[in-house]
Amino acid sequence: MDPTFTLIGALMLVFSIVLSPLSSRVGMPVLLVFLAVGMMMGEDGPGGIQFNNFELAFLIANLSLAVILLDGGMRTRVETFRVGLRPALVLATLGVALTAGGAAIVAWWVFDLHWMMALLVGAIISSTDAAAVFSLLQGRGLHLNERVSATLEIESGSNDPMAIFLTLMLVTLIGQHEQGSILSGLTMLVQQFGIGAAAGVLGGFLVVELANRMRLTPALYPLLVGAAGISVFSATNAVGGSGFLAIYLCGVVIGNRHVRMMPMILQVHDGMAWLAQLCLFLMLGLLVSPSDLIPLAGAGLVLALALIFVIRPLTVLITLWPFGFNRRELGFISWVGLRGAVPIVLALFPIIADLPDAQLVFHAAFFIVLVSLIVQGTTMAPLARKLRLEVPAGEDPYRRLPLDAPAAGDHELMLFPLRGKGWDKPRALGQLRLPENTAVAGVFRDRKCLQPTKDLEVTAGDMLAMFATPSVLPDLGKALSGRQAPKHLAERAFFGDFVLNGDALLGDVEQVYGIEFDELPPELSLAECFAKRTKGHPVVGDTVILGPVTLVARATEADRVTKVGLKMDA
Repeated sequence: MDPTFTLIGALMLVFSIVLSPLSSRVGMPVLLVFLAVGMMMGEDGPGGIQFNNFELAFLIANLSLAVILLDGGMRTRVETFRVGLRPALVLATLGVALTAGGAAIVAWWVFDLHWMMALLVGAIISSTDAAAVFSLLQGRGLHLNERVSATLEIESGSNDPMAIFLTLMLVTLIGQHEQGSILSGLTMLVQQFGIGAAAGVLGGFLVVELANRMRLTPALYPLLVGAAGISVFSATNAVGGSGFLAIYLCGVVIGNRHVRMMPMILQVHDGMAWLAQLCLFLMLGLLVSPSDLIPLAGAGLVLALALIFVIRPLTVLITLWPFGFNRRELGFISWVGLRGAVPIVLALFPIIADLPDAQLVFHAAFFIVLVSLIVQGTTMAPLARKLRLEVPAGEDPYRRLPLDAPAAGDHELMLFPLRGKGWDKPRALGQLRLPENTAVAGVFRDRKCLQPTKDLEVTAGDMLAMFATPSVLPDLGKALSGRQAPKHLAERAFFGDFVLNGDALLGDVEQVYGIEFDELPPELSLAECFAKRTKGHPVVGDTVILGPVTLVARATEADRVTKVGLKMDA
């Protein structure tokens, strides 16, 4: 192997990683940085690298997407399914089909394509990108309400199989000119979804059993999970199922079961997912020459803007209106139809199948992804704040270490640095309101470990070592957070001055606070008020306005509001 080739590849990775902090400062998707570096190193850029091996690119792209989806699945909490599963699945199936149809009409008009090729273009650009969406939101420190975040997370992780099915069916129809292939295409759809779902769930449980029964060096557990996940992905593809759906569901099962060394697994896979994204976008950037994009820039811009401003919003409105989303939530979900690597990867299918106008389709898909990353990616975070979809969030631990001992159960050792103005004034450990089933293991100060006692005062700069379970992490993070939140996210400003139980009756609230709710019966509980307004799926941050009073959902459990904040109009 030519050492120059490996040197250039390594330098491209280094350059992309060094530039990545720039994305969060200017509000640019980090994936756009990787794509730009790849294009700069291509044949039209100063790098001058000629890379046109589409078969190798297709193989690398598939493996990279599999790693990204496995990591995304392991970070998806099953609890979010109660809120986001049904709307996300409708958006990921019917929504993808509607998007493909709408985009096909515009593509047929602007590119003057045969209607079948136009449908193929629509299918290729119909899916959204989970990695692009959440890397941007998390990079800007955004914590969206659960209804929006769950829907986007599940949709962007599960809409790839539908887009892949439509693309494969149309490539088959165009390449073989088979009139009877529509029936075989429907059979393929059932096969892709059915086998993919079954293989993913079964594979996930097998991986969990394997990891928990093996006694390995801690560093090998992440490798075991990664290799087993790729095995599920490859085996599912081999028997005609959707490997992408399978590895995503495999990750969901793994992430929601007790697995030995899980925090370490997540930490390593986070790095693996970033490496996969880096390699994927650098390689896709090398495949495209900017000079090939210029001739179709006008038509591509029309299609991209139609997709952003017309097709995606109409699709979201049609598919999500029955599920109790408010206008602000619908507006944001409409805007977050961010395109990423998947459309570019799907655009490789026509080239490999040697279809007519395949190069035009590939370059059109690439151009649309670029416009989407620039227009939607740079405005997503400001829009979320403007639409007031953020909810207060606590401090995340600096490090989580699994104890891996039967007597410890799910407990982990978590390290929390004390920082922010809230810790400028020292506080005794005995005064901290910590969740139940937690304990302070030690206090680190000036490279010394202090014995925790109730009278020991801690302050900014100290680091607390805590024994706690993952289930109490949100409450623990809030208890140890000393950062001053923005005014609109401060606890009292967001939830109000008073905290009530969800089972409190309106009549009791009327008597205590001297207010009247004429439009609702007094025997109605606060939790039932939220259930009626949200169609049975309330989330933290939901509001119900009753005359001069605003009720804010402060805590939920199993589709029921358990704690309510009360804000009185001044």
